[in-house]
Amino acid sequence: MPIGLVGRKVGMTRVFTDDGVTQPVTVLDVSDNRVTQIKSAEKDGYASIQVAFGKRRASRVNKSLAGHLAKAGVEAGHTLREFRARAEDLANLKVGGKIGVEIFKVGQKVDVQGITIGKGFAGVIKRHHFSSNRATHGNSISHNKPGSTGQNQSPARVFPGKRMAGHLGDVRRTILNLEIVRVDAERQLLLVKGSVPGSSGRDVVVRPAVKVSKPVVQAAKPAAPKAAAQPAKPATPAPQPGAKKS
Repeated sequence: MPIGLVGRKVGMTRVFTDDGVTQPVTVLDVSDNRVTQIKSAEKDGYASIQVAFGKRRASRVNKSLAGHLAKAGVEAGHTLREFRARAEDLANLKVGGKIGVEIFKVGQKVDVQGITIGKGFAGVIKRHHFSSNRATHGNSISHNKPGSTGQNQSPARVFPGKRMAGHLGDVRRTILNLEIVRVDAERQLLLVKGSVPGSSGRDVVVRPAVKVSKPVVQAAKPAAPKAAAQPAKPATPAPQPGAKKS
């Protein structure tokens, strides 16, 4: 799997294309991704890279992690993330170095993972898009209720997984195949087309897309076989005037 980056969602804005069309984009700050460890198949059984992102006070780091970061010679971060990769992808990287937006390019498809916005306790209409009941003709304060949820005397219970009211949001979600519209190498920013999970200021993970849809190529229809030439019928001589019919 190609290497990704850990970043922070800055917010949303829009950019204009050369022909004047506006595109909504999300700005991602992926600066200061520090390499803390490089694993190899010979030593660790698989190849991967571990990066640190963000800031963390030294008093908030335990001794084992502090020793691990001191060995790499990097500053502590609030996030440690590991990316599986091929051995050839790690050839030009070293512990203590940094990875920037240079690994991405404009037009590339990426997968962005984040934590969605938490919305607290929600009813079935907001959480599962149920339709409300009628609010008139004898319906007493139950037009926004989920309705019956149980069974008959047997099995006399509610099956697990029943769609009911509960906690909405605050879950990990990944948006696939977002297009990179602009790469700002100076400020280490990525502008991706569309929306990204989470609120502004939350951490996100950006990886090259793994399910890139290939263009559909329609196969050419085989040519219809040519019909075999039929032998020409002998011409019938025209009847002579005054000839008797046999």
